This record gives sequence, C-alpha cells and structure tokens, in this order.
Amino acid sequence: MDEIESNDGIEFQSLPSLEPLPPLQPVKSSVESPLAIDQSSVDRPVEFSSLTLEEVERSQLRVAGVDEVGRGALFGPVVAAAVILPPAEISTLQQAGVTDSKQLTPMRRLQLAEQIRSVAVSCQIGMASVAEIDRFNILQASLLAMRRAILRLQPPPEFCLIDGNQPIRTLIIPQRTVVQGDRHSLVIAAASIVAKVWRDRLIIRLADRYPGYDLATNKGYGTAKHRLALQQLGITRQHRRSFSPCQIQLSLDDIANQK
Repeated sequence: MDEIESNDGIEFQSLPSLEPLPPLQPVKSSVESPLAIDQSSVDRPVEFSSLTLEEVERSQLRVAGVDEVGRGALFGPVVAAAVILPPAEISTLQQAGVTDSKQLTPMRRLQLAEQIRSVAVSCQIGMASVAEIDRFNILQASLLAMRRAILRLQPPPEFCLIDGNQPIRTLIIPQRTVVQGDRHSLVIAAASIVAKVWRDRLIIRLADRYPGYDLATNKGYGTAKHRLALQQLGITRQHRRSFSPCQIQLSLDDIANQK
C-alpha cells in the first residue's frame, strides 16, 4: 500500500477500501516520481481500440473507469477513484442517474456512491498530497493519484478508461483517454462520483483543523470567501503554494516562526 506524503504535520495514508477516512497521523513515506516512464507502456497497442465506449464497458473485460477531483482547488490533496463495474449493472446505474458528479446534488452523489460501491467488482481511492502537487505540478500529481487508485484494484483491471486527454504513461495496463469522460462513460462517471464524495468528506474533516477558510462549504476551491481568508489569515500547510492565490502571504507557520 502506498503511503502518501503531505506537507502538514499530518500525512494521509490511502486506504485499500472506501470505508471510514484514514486517520490523520504521521507516517513515514517516500514519494515516487510520476515522471519516470516505463518504456513497456509507451505506444503499447490497445486491444479493442476500435470499439465504442459502450461496447468497451459492456465487454467481458474488467474495465476500470478512472477520474480525479480537486485538481483546481487551492487546498488539500487531489483525489482519484478507480471503479470496475459488472457489465450487468451498467443499465441499472444508468437508470439510477449516474452521470458527471458536478451535475448532481451532494445528497444524490452520496446515494449513488453507496449504490456504486455496493455493486462494484472493485472500487479504490488514490491520492496525491499537497507536497506532491507542489513538487511535481498538478497535472503529474493528478496522474499519480489515478495510477495509485488503479494499482489498488483487486482483481486488477484489464483495460482502463481515463478521464481527460492525458494517458498515464507509467501504467502498463491498456488504457484509453476520454475527453469529458464523466459525461460520456458510465464507469468514468461512477469514478467521478466516488472520488468527489470521498474528497468532500476529507475536506469537511480538515475544516475543523483549519477554521476561518469556509472549507466545509467551498471544499478547498477558491471562492471569494476563501480568497479573503487567505489575505487575512495567510496560508496553511494544506494550501498549494505553487498556486498563485496561495502565494500572496507568508504561511501561518512562517508568521509564527518570525515572532
């Protein structure tokens, strides 16, 4: 299991399941670089590349849908989910309303996330911490979170549908990128819902530790109230220092150290 480094006095340990959130406690970890390329995965022929998304999803392959959330946030980790669904459940989930998580209310996302988890062959979370976002950049951190989620799936997928236009170049499993995949692929939409619910719960939990930023409401995104708090309070260790809105002041710890 990967242990994911954070740049707080906390470090987040990803779980092999989606049960209660991981404890916020220090752990030792090493950060692997997402930039190292496994040459065996580059330009690898992808089986079924001529099939439609629906044909891929309904095939007998173990197909994982993969999506991330929190890419544009100013605070907290980027979180990805990878979901393998039984082909027989695709129609049921379509009828239940599984779609892009951004088009759903929080309550409906929660309900659907539970339904997805109850029928999934496997459903896993991966994270990349604020330290990794600032070290690698948000794109590479997002791909790293996706890779971590995929590698936790048991049984492993035989094919991956990746939201966006960037392949995970360190992944040796055949994959297809899908622009706006959470709107066009049900398994990607399922992953987007699971990731969104999981990350929202984590940020709400962290809001108690970092009051004043309205995190329970904005989930770490740069709302007017959040940006005003940055000007008044400075940044915390869970703010992304590589993002320009977080570069306006010294961190709270820097200010404290100068006193």
